[in-house]
Amino acid sequence: MRILIIEDEKPAANLLIKQIKEHYPDAEIFGNLDSISKSIQWFGNNSQPDLIFCDIQLADGISFEIFEKVNLSTPIIFTTAFDQYAIKAFQVNAIDYLLKPIDPKELARAVDKYKANHIRSAIEIDLLKNLLSPSKSTYKSRFLVKFGDKIQSVPVDTIAFFYSEERVTFMQTIEGKKYVLESTLEQTEAQVNPSNFFRLNRKYLISMDAIEGIFSYSNSRLKVTLKNCNDQDILVSREKVTDFKSWLDQ
Repeated sequence: MRILIIEDEKPAANLLIKQIKEHYPDAEIFGNLDSISKSIQWFGNNSQPDLIFCDIQLADGISFEIFEKVNLSTPIIFTTAFDQYAIKAFQVNAIDYLLKPIDPKELARAVDKYKANHIRSAIEIDLLKNLLSPSKSTYKSRFLVKFGDKIQSVPVDTIAFFYSEERVTFMQTIEGKKYVLESTLEQTEAQVNPSNFFRLNRKYLISMDAIEGIFSYSNSRLKVTLKNCNDQDILVSREKVTDFKSWLDQ
C-alpha cells in the first residue's frame, strides 16, 4: 500500500507516519508534502499513490486547490481541526475525515475501510469546498474578546490585522489595541471575508487598511510594512505574491 502524506505541520506529520507504521508496517509512505505548490509538482512527476492523507489547511492555502488542478482517482482521508459535526456532514464516497489530534483507532478504521473496499471514486471537491468555505453571510462581523476582566465586542471593520506568535493568535485594531484570540490563525482566516483580509504568510492575516507600504524584495517576493506594527520584516510568501496583487487590485 503506497500512502502519500500532505501535511504542513511536521510534528503532526511525524505522528501520523508513526501511527500508520504501527498498524501497517508494510505500508510505503511518501512525503511529507507541506504546501499546495509542492503537492501539485509531486503529482506531475509521480504516479498516483493508493491512498492519500491530506490536511485541509496548508501553509499556502486550502488543500482542495490541489485537487482542482490535479485529476485524481485516489481516495483521500482528510485530517483537520474543523468542527467534528461539520466533518461528519460531508463524508461522501467512503472517504474519511479524521479530527486532530488523530485517534489511532479511528485512523486504523479509516484505512481498513479503504482496504476492504479498494475505493477508486473521484472525490466531490465542490461539495467539500462549499461545506468548509463559509458563505458571505456567515463571515463574522464582530469578535468577542477579553481585555483584563473586561469583555467587549470588536467590529471587524476596526481590525487592522491578525498575527500568530508562539502559538498564540493576536488581533490588533487600527487604533493599535491588541487582543488575544482563542482561535488559531487558520480558524480566524476562515471566519473573515477574504475580500477584506489576506493571509500574507504563516504569521500574518491583514486588512487593506493595515498596509503602510509595499516593497519589492529578492526573488520576486514582496515586503509589506503595517501601521502600528513593530515587525518590519513581513514577507509575502512567494506562492502568494500573484494572489496578493490581485487582492490589492480588486
